[in-house]
Amino acid sequence: MNKKIIIIGAGPGGLTSGMLLAHRGYDVTILEKAAVVGGRNAPIQSGGYTFDTGPTFLHQKFTLDEVFAETGRKPEDYMEFVKLDPMTTLTWGDISLETSCDQQQMVRNIEEAFPGESANYERFMSDHAKKLQAIFPCLLTPYHKLSQFLSGHLLKALPYVATSKSVMDVLSEYFEDERLKLAFTFQAKYLGMSPWNCPALFSILAYIEYAHGIYHVQGGLSNISTGMAKVIEEEGGSIRLNSEVQEIKYNGNRAATVTLTNGETMECDDLIVNADYAQARHTIFGSRNESRDTQLKKKYSCSTFMLYLGLDKIYTDEPHHHVVFADDYHQNLRDIQDEKVVSDDMSVYIRNSSITDPTVAPPGHSQLYILVPTINCRNQQDWEKMTQEYREKVLDRIIQKTGMKDLREHIVEERIITPQGWENADIFLGATFNLAHTLDQMLYLRPRNRMQGFENIYLVGGGTHPGSGLPTIYESARISSNLICESYGHKRERVDFASDILNQTAHHAPC
Repeated sequence: MNKKIIIIGAGPGGLTSGMLLAHRGYDVTILEKAAVVGGRNAPIQSGGYTFDTGPTFLHQKFTLDEVFAETGRKPEDYMEFVKLDPMTTLTWGDISLETSCDQQQMVRNIEEAFPGESANYERFMSDHAKKLQAIFPCLLTPYHKLSQFLSGHLLKALPYVATSKSVMDVLSEYFEDERLKLAFTFQAKYLGMSPWNCPALFSILAYIEYAHGIYHVQGGLSNISTGMAKVIEEEGGSIRLNSEVQEIKYNGNRAATVTLTNGETMECDDLIVNADYAQARHTIFGSRNESRDTQLKKKYSCSTFMLYLGLDKIYTDEPHHHVVFADDYHQNLRDIQDEKVVSDDMSVYIRNSSITDPTVAPPGHSQLYILVPTINCRNQQDWEKMTQEYREKVLDRIIQKTGMKDLREHIVEERIITPQGWENADIFLGATFNLAHTLDQMLYLRPRNRMQGFENIYLVGGGTHPGSGLPTIYESARISSNLICESYGHKRERVDFASDILNQTAHHAPC
């Protein structure tokens, strides 16, 4: 093929594109400014502990299986998966619910915590099996042409998409108890949105999780990135670390070269941008940069306050995943959405993966990954000034709400990333989950996989269609890679495991 493809960024989208295109015979070079691959899916190594920077479990694994299969491989040959069941412990005040992808077990768990609601759960699962079948094909299609809105599958999905209902509105049609509704709406946080504002179609996120389960990767989810990088090298592709792009230069509407910060210039036939969309759009597009003010007009997700703790003990009785909801969850989310107030009443997500994975900490030790959704940096809070005080509040809440009463006494290693820290790492406004997934920023209205106004620039990652979250980012990469192939007259047939999986009835099926 000998067409030169440059990919800016070795995040999950850039790595997936690199795998696919290198396997198809393109001359692929990935330029990554960091010293390690993965972007927000990279490892953090500190004092003998390995932490995931961002994603902490994989759902919709069949999408990862598909993209590896398109290179003639299986992900299991590059990493070890553990299917988690129970999946997550959810805590509201003095009530907890252990979630499971075994639907009979989930019925029992719901009935114990919320008597009388299990039939509502079964109805939700049955209805959402059909809803996912209708919506899923829309997530596989590029929307760089308006004509694609006339496709049959989009018309079939229209009743689910073209509605003013929110995810919470949908859940209110099923469940009585407000806390149980949250067990099926907190997944909107994967999009950095409140379920009271998140479009109704995203109620499929809870269904996918409860029907098909979630996976841990031994050594951390960052090993997915490591495995993808190995595939790229096996296929003859090149990954250049510590290689930051300064500027894209053009021949008409075509990207012709990229200039690195070290002054080196590289030519390309096609360019894939896997950098944070809004940040890249006003910094590296050279003469075609848009202004920062233009990017500020868009809507963005929340940010996160991160604590990565290395401990000299293992909390064997604590769950792998634990979500402690804010006492007034709705107000906490209103504060986050308004982007002005940092809530003291916070929700906290804790991953205690050492009970499953002995490889991420020294013997007898463990590590905790702690995430607190909070406001992005639009209104420029001084996180440097408030970091230590906020850290103490987060630890107080964990100690109060979990069995880790002596947590402070066992911290021997610590890393913190604040929203300001994310912003300093070139994530626009520190919006960890990228552009918000509002109806006016989805499908054709989201930055397109084939970038508008350019002949040969393609986008992958959470800032383009279909959106944020690992499986959808992998899908964005497959869409953009296929568009490149089509531009040279080679239409690619997709490997499709999803159709059979989604066509199988999920009702009463164990995971």
